[in-house]
Amino acid sequence: MAAASPVTFDDVRDAAARLKGIAHRTPVLTSRTLDALVGAEVFIKCENFQRIGAFKIRGAYNAAAQLSPEQLAKGIAAYSSGNHAQATALAARELGTSAVILMPEDAPRSKMAATAGYGAEIVTYDRYTQDRTALGEALAEDRGLALIPPYDHPHVIAGQGTAALELLEDTGELDALVVPVGGGGLIAGSATTANALHPGIRMIGVEPEAGDDTKRSLESGERVTIPVPRTIADGQAISTPGEITFDINRRLVDAVTLVSDEEIVQAMRFAFERLKIVLEPSGATGLAALLSARVDNLPRRIGVIASGGNIDTERFTALISG
Repeated sequence: MAAASPVTFDDVRDAAARLKGIAHRTPVLTSRTLDALVGAEVFIKCENFQRIGAFKIRGAYNAAAQLSPEQLAKGIAAYSSGNHAQATALAARELGTSAVILMPEDAPRSKMAATAGYGAEIVTYDRYTQDRTALGEALAEDRGLALIPPYDHPHVIAGQGTAALELLEDTGELDALVVPVGGGGLIAGSATTANALHPGIRMIGVEPEAGDDTKRSLESGERVTIPVPRTIADGQAISTPGEITFDINRRLVDAVTLVSDEEIVQAMRFAFERLKIVLEPSGATGLAALLSARVDNLPRRIGVIASGGNIDTERFTALISG
């Protein structure tokens, strides 16, 4: 008998109720120009318009809101390269508690500033020589804080799944859903949702070429660890999939495709010039996969999650004009 999934569709629906009035119901964008270029009908879930500029508030708040009053009184800890950091800081503020966030010292300055702006204390580390999970766990234990990891937590995964839930409620049945993959929380939640609503849907993950840990892991049947990726998609610079996310994704995800940093930039440029939206590199990888014909046997109706738009003006300009 197969083991029960750590995250169910009921968990996602419960998260949606919990997030009502907290997370934005973000718009779904369509473009005839994009459809013609891709050769399919494309529906873009614009999580770049979400609070904190990315989908991460969904999972962070869903997890934080389920902590006991005693845990909340002590405070929350998290580790993140940026978007989960901001989301946890905002969730803590919404719930009337404090947050301490471990961030890589080379995290985008704009993401650090936003995290501090929500009231969090920031502790930095070297992502290339130090283990953020171990550091984060030690930090939480030393200070007596509740740790909310960026993806490998059932409540976080369930919260992330609400983006796909909204998308499918707005579009109806889709043939495929294309989702950026970092630690795997967004696609795990999305796959849980999509497979419950439309069991025949194809789930396609997208990683940067330098950060193909999930693709390698799915192909090998076990979690694989790679060197910390050096890619412009900082939100996807992950060296190994989460344990819980991998367990879900190896059952529900059909394929993971890769895109180059150059293809990501081209997608960011297209989104800005033709769709009139700003995407950060990690938020553009799903769109990049479609524009670069990285999805095999393209189906007729495709959803893609544009996962975030947190990028400062200087970096955005440098990338798309380079």
